[in-house]
Amino acid sequence: MRRDPGRRVRVRGLVLLAVLMLLVLVGLAALVGAEVWATALQRERESELLFVGEQYRRAIESYWRASPNVKTLPTSLDQLLEDDRFPKPVRHLRRRYTDPMTGAPDWGLVKLGNGIAGVYSTSKDAPLKQSGFPPQYIEFERAGRYDQWRFVFKLPRPPGPPARPRTAQNDVLVNDARRNSPP
Repeated sequence: MRRDPGRRVRVRGLVLLAVLMLLVLVGLAALVGAEVWATALQRERESELLFVGEQYRRAIESYWRASPNVKTLPTSLDQLLEDDRFPKPVRHLRRRYTDPMTGAPDWGLVKLGNGIAGVYSTSKDAPLKQSGFPPQYIEFERAGRYDQWRFVFKLPRPPGPPARPRTAQNDVLVNDARRNSPP
């Protein structure tokens, strides 16, 4: 019985084709896995940014509330680590955090006069998270970049005259005054 030499070549060709297809499938699976991993990593960094930003906001608030006499904001982030306005230095922040989105120790600063009222990431990347923020950060839902996520201590309003409660009678008086005023 004679063997067909062409058949051996055809079988080798099919094996080579099967190996190439297997390599393509493994490559595609690795690509999908890398994309899923990158997305998970970005979500983790976003979560860390929300935590760290809130730590800075709370530290700034603590610094302001602890101010003896006139309430002031810190002029540097280092003052949050060691507030030397007291006989025994006060720590409003445990440590200086790096920006999770950039990995850099530098933060963007929200200034109010000479003081620092808040911080933000300097990353220009688009966030994955678009909803489900805590109530104090609801404006993050409209942000298209991480540098628009501002962690700011909002100064309390100074006490003033109490606002008039809104009643139907007050609304009628206001509407009458508007109608009777000259254009």
